Amino acid sequence: MAVERVLPRLGCMGSFMLRILGNRTRLCDGISRRVALQVGGLSLFSRLTLPRILHAELESVVSGTAKSVILLNLFGGPPHQDLFDLKPHAPSQIRGEFQPIETNMPGVQIGELLPQIAQVMDRSTLIRTYSHKYNSHNPYNVLTGFDGGNDQENYFAKRTDHPSIASVYQHFKPIQGDVPPYVILPAYPGYSQALRRAGPYGGYLGSQYDPLFTLLKQTRAEKAKDYAPVIPIGTPELPSLDALPDVTADRLDHRHTLLEQLDRDVSRLERSRAIDVLDHFQQKVFSLLTSTRTRAAFDLSREPDVIRSRYGQTLWGDSLLICRRLVEAGSKFVSVNWEEGQSANHWDLHENNFGMCRVMAPIVDTIVSALLLDLEQRNLLDSTLVIVMGEMGRTPRVNAKAGRDHWPQCGFVLLAGGGTKRGFVLGKTDAEAAHPIERPVSAGDLAATIYQLLGVDPKLTVPDLTGRPVPISHGGEPVWEILA
Repeated sequence: MAVERVLPRLGCMGSFMLRILGNRTRLCDGISRRVALQVGGLSLFSRLTLPRILHAELESVVSGTAKSVILLNLFGGPPHQDLFDLKPHAPSQIRGEFQPIETNMPGVQIGELLPQIAQVMDRSTLIRTYSHKYNSHNPYNVLTGFDGGNDQENYFAKRTDHPSIASVYQHFKPIQGDVPPYVILPAYPGYSQALRRAGPYGGYLGSQYDPLFTLLKQTRAEKAKDYAPVIPIGTPELPSLDALPDVTADRLDHRHTLLEQLDRDVSRLERSRAIDVLDHFQQKVFSLLTSTRTRAAFDLSREPDVIRSRYGQTLWGDSLLICRRLVEAGSKFVSVNWEEGQSANHWDLHENNFGMCRVMAPIVDTIVSALLLDLEQRNLLDSTLVIVMGEMGRTPRVNAKAGRDHWPQCGFVLLAGGGTKRGFVLGKTDAEAAHPIERPVSAGDLAATIYQLLGVDPKLTVPDLTGRPVPISHGGEPVWEILA
């Protein structure tokens, strides 16, 4: 590593740089122990840590094409055998009730419940062999790339958790602006069970890298029995200002929209000096929540009716449309977590797999195809990485309750834009879609690919709470075959 080439780019003074460089004795990784220790000490004064120096050196090599990420996380684990990897010649208790249909990619078929996605497959990359060992409903492997945990260890989020990909991205590429860089809709994972599931947080990097979670107070849908879903109707909302001075949730006027209330209360707060007593972090949150660009991104009344209709005007359609508006405004990582307890809308299909799919898969079909076409028409698809996946697949064999059970050994990932290939399928599974037989892709591999596309070197490390360097890709390598 030519440290001499890095430091001038980081703006060091010449005389100061001479003291930093020290002797040229080198270790096996190419950096001398004296250089490593002295440069590491700079973080006390200027946040110039060794990982940041290494990142600066590699920045010209790892030049990402994606400026932002939109993740649709099908929480619970969608059945790949019924959506993107059908096996029509398998026995009936494996192949299920659905038939494959042709797509606009010659020779590529997907499930009959996804006819609109079939017509945009030429804009997509499909991975049929997402495979790992993490049998848990936490979105931990999806959001961090780590699959070495378990339910007992990771059921609840904790300070020692690995940071999310979005949190690591902010750590290496600090983001300035008046919109939240990292947002999860419609609420925090686990909200329907009143628990905070592991995965989306800054973990040992710190809570300053946590996402903004929107609120979902209720949906306009009848209460459904589990495994008998109805379509949820609702729109994610910005958090209230109840944690800030003189603004409480109880005082909000329910006759007006949250955006109107924010306009009113922000004006009142700004006229007072209440915000002057907030610490730096609180003021940052205040500025993000109350900025014109943030509030505008959540105001779907500004969207033409034809666009809102294209997304379907369900909870999931509105959520994904807000994601597109946030990306336009400058957000870097936005995710929709498909979890809605009131209407039994989830993908943990231990029962009534086919009935649940008949309700939920058409929504996925509508909103994903709408998002890709919308981004393309706005010239945003090339710079926006779209990811559709769940934390696991489902068992090949249908159980006695017409359901499919947990199966992390194999699942799918659909990607589009952001530097991925168009019209490409990676990986092949066996005759039952049970195991990859060609090109398995791990959670770490997918994380490394996302980092590569975002311009963050996948080989970097971050320190845990003990100072131990932890690889951000957890042993994964970029899936080079899918990069354009």
